[in-house]
Amino acid sequence: MGERGRRPAVRLTARGAIALALVATLAGYVLAALLDIQQLVGAVFVASSLLGMLLVNRRELLSLVVSPPLVFFCATSFVELGRAFGSVSILQSLALGLYTSLTQGAPWLFAGSAVVLGVAWRRGLWDNVRELREELKAGAAEAPRPRQPFVPEPEGYFEPKVYGTPRGED
Repeated sequence: MGERGRRPAVRLTARGAIALALVATLAGYVLAALLDIQQLVGAVFVASSLLGMLLVNRRELLSLVVSPPLVFFCATSFVELGRAFGSVSILQSLALGLYTSLTQGAPWLFAGSAVVLGVAWRRGLWDNVRELREELKAGAAEAPRPRQPFVPEPEGYFEPKVYGTPRGED
């Protein structure tokens, strides 16, 4: 059998691929701080997203293709929250740090999302979308119908009830 027909031995679930990208992005932040190379975070994020997409099971492509922005945001939030704890105004430092980091990481985030989408499309994302549509159509057709039509409550149902007779004015 040729090299083309052989499947890799390692397969990840979508959760495993997301965890891989999250841990690698956090490690990228640590390495970027140690080596003072800010572009390292983005490069590690794109590489880990690509690796996760290549190793994930084909049936879970749809779950993984939407996750890179969330992974990048969670990793950045975690790092910036850690940095903010050392400042006088935690909330102000967190907001400014998130804004700065997400702005600097936007090109990498776009690149990672585009790479993941391209690889997923090549690996059969369209088949996953088609299967999801068929399942949703089948689920809607099998939904039980109500046995009785909707009957509104009678007029005045929610009006307060008055018990007894009114008091006379003495």
